[in-house]
Amino acid sequence: MAKAPVPPSSSPRPVTYIPTPSIAALKEDGLATDQCCSFFPVSFRDKLSDDFSFDFVDGFLPSDPAAGVDLFYPPPYYSFWNDLTVESVRKSLKWLQGLLARDGPYDAVMCFSQGCSLIASFCLYHQVETPHQPLPFNAAIFICGGVPFQVLDDLGVDITKEAWEINHKCAKALAEQASTEAILKAGLYRWTSTEGLNSNGDAALDPANVFGLDFTKMPKHLQIKVPTVHIYGNKDPRSTASLQLAQFSDPTLSKTYDHGGGHDVPRKSNVSEDIARLVEWVSWAASVR
Repeated sequence: MAKAPVPPSSSPRPVTYIPTPSIAALKEDGLATDQCCSFFPVSFRDKLSDDFSFDFVDGFLPSDPAAGVDLFYPPPYYSFWNDLTVESVRKSLKWLQGLLARDGPYDAVMCFSQGCSLIASFCLYHQVETPHQPLPFNAAIFICGGVPFQVLDDLGVDITKEAWEINHKCAKALAEQASTEAILKAGLYRWTSTEGLNSNGDAALDPANVFGLDFTKMPKHLQIKVPTVHIYGNKDPRSTASLQLAQFSDPTLSKTYDHGGGHDVPRKSNVSEDIARLVEWVSWAASVR
């Protein structure tokens, strides 16, 4: 992918991370603040100017660790929900609204996995319920995550049997590849995507069938109206969810980037450089709207 254009020099307000490595429909973990700083690597933050600042946000629910997480990070663990239901998501959205009102405003939010589900749900419900009000942030960076099907169903989206089957297949594959056994046996080589699914990017996707979702029939108001970046790894079993979420963004205000890894944030120098440039681009894109 070509590097995004570097925005003009400015002093953006903080970018807040919404980090909780977890996946839809599984009981997953979050990380405490000091662990989040490690999980979102310094390798790309060091490539940004000192004008950028970051707030690392804990989830508000105590949680068990996700598969394999306790090998790298000690407790405590937090989550935005422990059982994925519309009711539990709504509770988390109310908490998020309070957080943003108290600690914002922010130029952008950056989120990973379950954090993506939280922010994507927030954006889509906002478009339905308060479309004439601006979002309380100006841009979003999504890393390895999608929007819960439970939320899409609540918003009236037709979710096909094929889409549900792919969703469950990918969730199962992620649970297996992220497990302690897989880490100890294969390390980074455990990431093998999901058999039979093409996750090699959004360029070849048929909008009428994006892993079972038909975006040619998607309600027009269900679109994220701020600039977005969608970062995924083609070896991530849940990359399908990332690519589906990217379809909810305005294509003129969105960039998609394959970091080449799994359900993680690689620390390779070239990947860190690319992610830093994308953070700069989305901050600039939000500032010139």
